[in-house]
Amino acid sequence: MSSMFQKLWVELFYHPFSLVALLFVILYFYKSHFFKHASKKNLPPSPPKLPIIGNLHQLGHLPHHSLHSLSQRHGKLMLFYFGNKPTLVVSSADGAREIFKTHDTIFSSRPHSHINDVIFNGSKDVAFSPYGEYWRNMRSICVIHILSLKKVQSFQKIRETQVSSMVEKIKRCYSLSEVNMSEILTTYTNGVISLASFDRKYSSHQDGDVDLMKLVDEGMKLLGATCVGDFVPWLSWVDRLTGLEGRLQNVANHFHNFFDKVIYQHQNRLSIDDQIIDDNELNNSVNVQNFLDILLQLQRENKDVLTIDSIKAVILDMFMAGTDTSYTLMEWTIVELMRHPRVMKKLQDEIRKSVENKNRRTVCEDNLEDLIYLKAVIKESLRMHPPGPLLMLREALEDVKINGFDISQGTHVIVNAWAIQRDPSFWEEPDEFRPERFINNTSFDFKGKDFNFIPFGVGRRGCPGISFSVTSAEFVLANLMYHFDWKFPDGIDLHTLDMTEIPGLTVRRRDPLMLIATPYSS
Repeated sequence: MSSMFQKLWVELFYHPFSLVALLFVILYFYKSHFFKHASKKNLPPSPPKLPIIGNLHQLGHLPHHSLHSLSQRHGKLMLFYFGNKPTLVVSSADGAREIFKTHDTIFSSRPHSHINDVIFNGSKDVAFSPYGEYWRNMRSICVIHILSLKKVQSFQKIRETQVSSMVEKIKRCYSLSEVNMSEILTTYTNGVISLASFDRKYSSHQDGDVDLMKLVDEGMKLLGATCVGDFVPWLSWVDRLTGLEGRLQNVANHFHNFFDKVIYQHQNRLSIDDQIIDDNELNNSVNVQNFLDILLQLQRENKDVLTIDSIKAVILDMFMAGTDTSYTLMEWTIVELMRHPRVMKKLQDEIRKSVENKNRRTVCEDNLEDLIYLKAVIKESLRMHPPGPLLMLREALEDVKINGFDISQGTHVIVNAWAIQRDPSFWEEPDEFRPERFINNTSFDFKGKDFNFIPFGVGRRGCPGISFSVTSAEFVLANLMYHFDWKFPDGIDLHTLDMTEIPGLTVRRRDPLMLIATPYSS
């Protein structure tokens, strides 16, 4: 976010009138807003702030790192000001328990966001919609009809087909030496989510199709951007000056046009029968229904609740969360395996033994339940590299006390999962990649049973797509580790591999992951 503000100052420098006006306003508000009598409330400690922008200048290039550093100086419950908006930053498991369990209902809503409103048709999706009846209806639809365990299992054939294509592509690349694993993983995640959502791929401009994945990538960048108007409303003109508003409207228009076309095609394909296919009929049908067809069928009997705009927003949720979370998890896991050859060898031995004991030549999904070490590797990867290191913003619906501090209604809340999952007071050698810490330890699951491990959030606003992402990641990683032996290209080793992160709603590696794959002969 700080890089965004650096660009902002450059823009203002080349618009002298805007700069003068801004300086005048800063002086006025500094006098009127920041020289008030101290509140009698018992507020959490806060870093010193500046007029107008509050603490925004202290976010740094990677907010999860900078907020962690600030919390070490000011406390694991810290008040941070985004403009004049107070935001509680939580960097401890005890604090997370207060937010997600003790006062879960109070902190179940999302704050208003202009970016989310534009991209998700007025925040009509599941992830960003405010707490209330609409959100409960949308989440229920997703949990029961789209992301249930049965539904995730029904996409097994899609995963198998896409993994088979991925393995064959890597084998073809063997003669070319290096394999761009970032590109390979992107193709896989895009293929699975496209087929699950629409029963076809939209990955190129072939036949006039939009390059949906480039569009989704731009959308993800925008979701991780800073909208000045959200924090300082009278400075919303800055978002137009920097080009953010133009990019936002352009992406939203492309999404609308794409979904209008696809929804029209699917409506024409569906039967005129307006009876919703129940779970038993779905399981007995030859073809697995895709997400869009399910939502359109549900919409026939729930037009007041499930509008076309809602369907667009929910499907977009699936794309953005499904592609980015799965991709990020798989890439960071492979990176850590490459940096820890002992762990990779142990994992490959487990997988190859499981496959060969069943007289197979590839990994099938029923192998996964036996792969205890694989599950530990994935948990350790999620501990060190949670896809969203800062869990999505929440908002206090009423005044409340957290660990003795007064938190006012409307206060935003950020939970730093990255900091919690590297807390040395709980995790032994937290910066070391050690999957063994999760072996035979059932207290750590993906639903927040232990608040020291919360990579997907916790409570009623936790990620509903955990099963979809983790199942896919386990299957891909098991096949990659079974079919190939891996090494770095010349000039790179486990000590020189660049681990630089790039900021966003999810945190990826900056550079493509280039590796050499040698096919394994059983």
